[in-house]
Amino acid sequence: MQKGNRGPIGGSRAPAGWPGGAAGAVARVRRVTAAPAPTGPSGPAGQRAADPLQHVADLPGVAAAVDRARAAVDALRGHRVMRRSAERVSAESALRGARASAALAGADVPLDVVRRTVAAGGRFPEAEDDVVQGALRVAGEIGPLTVAWSRAPLQALARLHSLAAAHQVPDDELSRPTAAGAPRLQALSQLLTTPTSAPALVVAAVAHAEVEASGAFAVGAGLVARAAFRLTIVTRGLDPSSVTAPEVGHVELGSTAYADALAGYRDGRADGVAAWVVHCAEATVLGAREGVAVCESIQRGG
Repeated sequence: MQKGNRGPIGGSRAPAGWPGGAAGAVARVRRVTAAPAPTGPSGPAGQRAADPLQHVADLPGVAAAVDRARAAVDALRGHRVMRRSAERVSAESALRGARASAALAGADVPLDVVRRTVAAGGRFPEAEDDVVQGALRVAGEIGPLTVAWSRAPLQALARLHSLAAAHQVPDDELSRPTAAGAPRLQALSQLLTTPTSAPALVVAAVAHAEVEASGAFAVGAGLVARAAFRLTIVTRGLDPSSVTAPEVGHVELGSTAYADALAGYRDGRADGVAAWVVHCAEATVLGAREGVAVCESIQRGG
């Protein structure tokens, strides 16, 4: 990253001279999902123009995948342990999710090592320390950032990047996207603050992909993107207690599958976008199963 090549991050409104905005976001999502140009304010085409995220939800295979994810999360939320130990499950989900997110970023430290190191207030091996510590800081900020994510996503992204990339980039580059990537984040912010009937998982998958594909952050983009996914499923009601660990699901599906699915989204074809959302849904199913495993461990006295 080059100094002096950074754009500002603020609320949901673009500073003067910034391209993108709500129209840019709508145009981008309509383009990548191959939605036809609207012919009027009503009817299917007009509805797609007004709610492009719903059009993503309507792509082949997406609805069924979203339903499977919803069922898995609901099963976790209905577990008897959740009635008395939801906070404990959430804390363990955050730890496991942070470890998995760091692994996807190239710092694959075993969960038991992470747990022991955190408990002792120690450091990780030098090659992994900054990334794992960044992932842990990001995980710890999910709860405090829920209001900001709903009202001013760019402010939340700025905070997440400051946590994810600390000690890895100069301080004046923290929280500041590249000039090339800033307009895409601005467009995403406009999209996220525009009403939609799309399911939470679809919105989360688009937010995740847009952050990671934007090129806004040369360091820490993956950690920020995966946090954006988690924040979205929390704030939009799919997993309000943050007890699933979708990051673990991505690791179980494999880093190659993760990269391939994200590349399909980047290509901008409707089938690639659909495949990415389905991939995120599958990761969420596995992340919910991880939450169930946590519940069962607690139930056994673990």
